[in-house]
Amino acid sequence: MHPVSVTIDHQDGAARATTAHTARGSYTTPCFMPVGTRGAIKYLSAADYERLGAQIVLGNTYHLMLRPGAETVAALGGLGKFAGWNGLTLTDSGGFQVFSLDPKVDDDGVTFKSTYDGSKHRFTPEIAVHTQELLGADIQMVLDVCPPLPSPPEVVRLALERTSAWAARAKATHRREDQALFGIVQGGVSESMRAESAQRTAELDFDGYGIGGLSVGETRSEMVPALAAAIAHLPADRPRYLMGVGDPASLVEAVGLGVDQFDCVMQTRIGRHGTALTGTGKLHVKNAKHALVDEPMDAECRCEVCARHSRGYIRHLFQVGEPTASRLVSLHNISWTLQLMDRMRAAIVAGTFDDLRRDILATWG
Repeated sequence: MHPVSVTIDHQDGAARATTAHTARGSYTTPCFMPVGTRGAIKYLSAADYERLGAQIVLGNTYHLMLRPGAETVAALGGLGKFAGWNGLTLTDSGGFQVFSLDPKVDDDGVTFKSTYDGSKHRFTPEIAVHTQELLGADIQMVLDVCPPLPSPPEVVRLALERTSAWAARAKATHRREDQALFGIVQGGVSESMRAESAQRTAELDFDGYGIGGLSVGETRSEMVPALAAAIAHLPADRPRYLMGVGDPASLVEAVGLGVDQFDCVMQTRIGRHGTALTGTGKLHVKNAKHALVDEPMDAECRCEVCARHSRGYIRHLFQVGEPTASRLVSLHNISWTLQLMDRMRAAIVAGTFDDLRRDILATWG
């Protein structure tokens, strides 16, 4: 039995509401997973994630292996216990961060320098698996090669080939039966390479499938066909995870194609700088026009911030450099996104997903 299996609860076209079962508990989809890069979502605690209703929180392998070290996390009970988080956890391989550092890449792996102290490190598919087994997340990701876009076809092809070869090595290395291992599909915006990568990754029979290398500069009109080409070759009984995507338009488009889960740092990154996600689009709460507004950031939002605080108050906090401002907008943005996933699931169950998709794209498209 695979550590992650999918029960399709409802389907509306290709969009699906599922329950995914892991070795340590289940989660429902569509699912947004907030990112706790260094073991915490910035300005938030595990008690916050719990209260917001998050099901899975991410940790970043690259950062955690450098500080405090995977062995330290293991000694303190694994990522969830370490962070005081009782829900499910997922660690990425660290590949995206490593490749953003312009490392030396060869067929065996990558060599890179630490952003903390400049020390040199070697990363291979096997090291990525062993490191994540120490971190102890419920789901770990294989090490892949994420090419920047746009890239020449030969660069995308080499990334696909290395990702495929590394996936096979990761699968052969992985030992923890209580921890799922997800493969990753690459291929840039080429539909044929996306289909090929999906087929080759699916043949390795992973517990779930990430789709990487999208939302890295391409247009949505380029992303959607490439994503659809990959999904067509991924098994329906395993989770499908679009990595690093969190803007509302892309979320609803991807769910409409059959994607189950997502992660993104956008919600907290823009929140820290005063931009809120709302039903009418982005709200820049630091703008002077909000100084005397005694209304929440989003009147339709059910989050604790919108229930209690006005735009005028939150703007004031930003004006005086009070860190609570960043915390409040970050809390709101994560809650708003989780509520959006709930709305999508409800629409799939009701058979009205296309209506919701049109509404969201009219605002966010």
